[in-house]
Amino acid sequence: MPELPDISAYIVALEARILGQPLEHVRLGSVFLLRTVDPPLASTEGRRVVALRRIGKRIAVGVEGDLWLVLHLMIAGRLHWKAPQAKLAGRNALAAFDFPTGSLVLTEAGSKRRASLYVVRGEQALHDLDPGGVEIFSTDLEGFRHALTQENRTLKRALTDPRLISGVGNAYSDEILHAAQLSPITLTQKLKPEEWERLFVATRSTLTLWMDRLRVEAEKAFPEKVTAFRPEMVVHGRYGQPCPRCGQKVQRIRYADNETNYCAKCQTGSKVLADRSLSRLLGSDWPRTLDELEALKRR
Repeated sequence: MPELPDISAYIVALEARILGQPLEHVRLGSVFLLRTVDPPLASTEGRRVVALRRIGKRIAVGVEGDLWLVLHLMIAGRLHWKAPQAKLAGRNALAAFDFPTGSLVLTEAGSKRRASLYVVRGEQALHDLDPGGVEIFSTDLEGFRHALTQENRTLKRALTDPRLISGVGNAYSDEILHAAQLSPITLTQKLKPEEWERLFVATRSTLTLWMDRLRVEAEKAFPEKVTAFRPEMVVHGRYGQPCPRCGQKVQRIRYADNETNYCAKCQTGSKVLADRSLSRLLGSDWPRTLDELEALKRR
């Protein structure tokens, strides 16, 4: 799912292409994309784009008359900049937003249709779509700590809850926790003051790093290949590869469709965290340390 750095990059690219331009027409390839009926989608046509905004992991496009088109890409939704009046080709093409300079096309890979489009009027309606998580660059350490300790959760779950922190998901939470040298399963109410400070600094610095990096790319070309797996990442998507800090192999925890990547030496005191499916299979043979894991692999 595109997260804060990715959404910010999309907005940078869109500002250069559609800000001040009239939205000529909206074409839907799937009627299931649109989740609202009032105001009608047609009421946005013919109006100039006057603002672009990020609402959590959503992209809000404001047009004249205080109307907003709010896109949530979910896991597999992506945006593409095409030539004017580009065809909606294939079942994955869900919508096209036509401007004089080109067409913004929304696609969604896979068979599940989770991406959504809302048309709302006014700031309050826009606010109602916000899950409510604090903005990391608009809060301080105390506000950050307060948000994450409303419930006693693991750091991984707390960081990825949009009601607590805005814009952070599976990929960047892995990178943040590695930078902070904290275990993904540490409970928020167990953190020491110095660990809170490390986590706050790591969250800001990691997101800043990636926002700056992706912004530079978006200024050169429209971000057509938004992905949660980038070669420059430190641990996310790098299972079995060496940790850049210590050289030990990156480990993982898998649950349903999600995967948490971490470095045992840097983050968990060399303790190997239980992968739910494998630990059930191995039972008491599940390795507890890196040494035990390597011994198991040599059998």
